[in-house]
Amino acid sequence: MNSPATPPIFEASSSAAVSSHIEWTDPARASAFADWLAATSQRHGLVPASVRLASADASFRRYFRVDAAAGGSFIIMDAPPALENCQSFVDIAALMTAAGLNAPKVLAWNAPVGFMLLTDLGGQTMMEAIAPPAAVAEIAQPNAATQALYMSAVDALIAWQLASKPGVLPPYDDALLSRELALFPDWYIDKYRAFTLSDKQQTTLADAFALIKASNLNALDGARVFVHRDFMPRNLMMPHLASAADQLKQGPQNWLDQTAGAAAPSGGSAGRVVTSVGVLDFQDAVYGPVTYDIASLLRDAFLSWEEDFVLDITVRYWQQARKAALPVGDDFGEFYRAVEWMGLQRHLKILGIFARLTLRDSKPKYLADTPRFIKYARATCMRYRQLGPLMVLLDEIEGNETRVGYTF
Repeated sequence: MNSPATPPIFEASSSAAVSSHIEWTDPARASAFADWLAATSQRHGLVPASVRLASADASFRRYFRVDAAAGGSFIIMDAPPALENCQSFVDIAALMTAAGLNAPKVLAWNAPVGFMLLTDLGGQTMMEAIAPPAAVAEIAQPNAATQALYMSAVDALIAWQLASKPGVLPPYDDALLSRELALFPDWYIDKYRAFTLSDKQQTTLADAFALIKASNLNALDGARVFVHRDFMPRNLMMPHLASAADQLKQGPQNWLDQTAGAAAPSGGSAGRVVTSVGVLDFQDAVYGPVTYDIASLLRDAFLSWEEDFVLDITVRYWQQARKAALPVGDDFGEFYRAVEWMGLQRHLKILGIFARLTLRDSKPKYLADTPRFIKYARATCMRYRQLGPLMVLLDEIEGNETRVGYTF
């Protein structure tokens, strides 16, 4: 998708004084937004002139922040209907709210034009509060405060999983796993790396994909729950603090005291509470492997931890999930293996997605993090003998020398 070199600036309409800081490439959409904002501002007490960009993600959605005349602010979603399906966002937001999570509430939605007014969960993400190193190769250093943050995310994840029911969300099945894995050869290997696989290498990749899918579909007796599918610090908000980073400096308990919710997750262990960490970017949620979201949380696209920290939080999640009667099994070793194999599928998928974002959608910034995912993938392949041929293939694609040292 190519945009004009100088996109037109949204001009204030005669019906509402709208901020001129929002850029539009489609004048018709700019006009539709002005009309929608004017009508919505009257019903919800908005200040149109305060509209400003809040964030944009890897999709075609954008988010604006707008002030309320009575104080506070709201979020506006701009999601062109031809490019984005907002119905799933609306449906899953309701599911999350019913599960006790702090998800945005939909206050107004014009489906034909794709504008939505939402409650504002705050301006700081968990990622921003952690403030990880900028360099991809650097490892973030955890402390008691970051552990508290991750445990609040675990509370939210367990509450979400406890609400799971079959037949509500699309299944994370073999077909979907296959489509996601295909992104790696189609976009990363072929189009980005311009690497042509030999017949032998194609067989190696196909065999590895078969192993990965079998593990992810059958591990832990095929346990299934609601899966957010992008449960990571960039999509978790710290809504109630003026400066979450400052609060963290005062100690994790201070942060937890101020962000603790009032209700325990249904079926959860006594004394646990659902914290008010906000949850975003959930519109692609599915019903799938119980390992997916914890793998996503700890093997992040934009920061890396030492394995000791990853293990610590994963063990704590597993212990709480078992107490909550979630289907995580009684053997942590088996569970952790399933998490690693699930994570490997995600790493390969994201390598393909980041290449596609660069080559098709003109969003090159994501490719800077591809070395992180190659490192994640190699680490898993090195641990399991069955994945050795895939590790060799990854090194051939990247031009690296293979060093073998399997754990299992």
